[in-house]
Amino acid sequence: MPKEKDPNQVLRQNLIDLLNGGNAHAKFDDIIKNLPPKLRGAKPENFPHSPWMLLEHLRIAQEDILDFCLNPKYKARKWPDDYWPKNPAPPSDAAWTKSVDQFHADAKAITKLISDPKTDLFAPIAWGDGQTILREALLVADHNAYHLGQLLDVRRLLGAWKD
Repeated sequence: MPKEKDPNQVLRQNLIDLLNGGNAHAKFDDIIKNLPPKLRGAKPENFPHSPWMLLEHLRIAQEDILDFCLNPKYKARKWPDDYWPKNPAPPSDAAWTKSVDQFHADAKAITKLISDPKTDLFAPIAWGDGQTILREALLVADHNAYHLGQLLDVRRLLGAWKD
């Protein structure tokens, strides 16, 4: 008879798979790969965001959610001012690379938090209003999937995506 799987571990792995993309969602790295630098600050006609704006928003929101999960002294940011860059273009190629690297680092930290068997996915976060790590992980996955879909559409509208 096959050994029963630990439901907690199954849930953790499903959350990690959801956060990493694939299956029904495009992966972060696939969407940003080979985006020409000259298009990083371009806004398609009748679309409010450039690739840079979406990348930075993804990074900032993910960082904020991670901070909320880990920091007992968490201070909420001001919506929407603190969640979107002021300019449509990155200030430099290095800023783009730094944003991508930080997105990866925070995604890895969220995965580590979820993977840790000591993390109670269901316990309310002490400094929150009833939020749990499970809820925050689902929030990150949902938010990232939404805006990564937008980023893919922006690439299509800019002629920088081949299906």
